[in-house]
Amino acid sequence: MDMALAKTAELRVGRWLEKITRALAYGGGFILALIALVTVASIIGRFFLSAGLGPIKGDYEIVEMGSAIAIFAFMPFAQFKRAHVVVDIFTMRLTQRFQTFLGFVGDSLIALASGVLVWRFWLGLGEKVPYGSDTLRNVLSMGSKPFFVETTYELSVPIWIPYSLAFVGAALFFITSLFTMWRSLNWTLEGREYQP
Repeated sequence: MDMALAKTAELRVGRWLEKITRALAYGGGFILALIALVTVASIIGRFFLSAGLGPIKGDYEIVEMGSAIAIFAFMPFAQFKRAHVVVDIFTMRLTQRFQTFLGFVGDSLIALASGVLVWRFWLGLGEKVPYGSDTLRNVLSMGSKPFFVETTYELSVPIWIPYSLAFVGAALFFITSLFTMWRSLNWTLEGREYQP
C-alpha cells in the first residue's frame, strides 16, 4: 500500500525546483568565477604598481558582496541534492527505515533553520531598503525607512542591492527545504530513500 503524500505532485514540483535551483547554482558559480578574475587582476595590478597599474578599486568589497550572493545561490541546490555534510558513522548500522526517518528529522530541522534565516534576513532587508510607502512597509513587516541609504565604503554601492540578491537565494533555500521535508516524509512513509 502506497502511503506517500501527493507523490505525483511531489515529483512534478521536484523537477521544476531542481531546474530552478540548478540555474541559481550556475549563477553562483559564474559569480565566483568573476570574483576570481577580479582577484587575479587586482593582484597583477598590485604587482605592476611601479608600471602605473594598481589594484582594482573596491576589490575587497566586490569579493565580499559576490561571495555572500554566491553562497546563498548554492544553498538551495545543495539542499535539493542533500549535499550538505552528514556524519553517519553512528547511523550506518541502523535499519534503513530508521535512517530514512532520521533524514526526515534532519530535513525538518534544516527547514526550521532556513525559515528563521529567511525571516531574519527579511527584517534586515527592511532596514536597508529605502523605498516603499509606510503603509506598504507596515503590511510587509519591513519597519520604517532608514534615515539614509547605507553604502559600501569605496564603491558606494547601496547595501540593499547585494542584500536583496542574497535574499533571493535564502528564500529559495527555505522553499527547497520545505520541499525536501515533504520528499523525506514520503520516503519515510515508503520506508526507503531514493537518490535525489
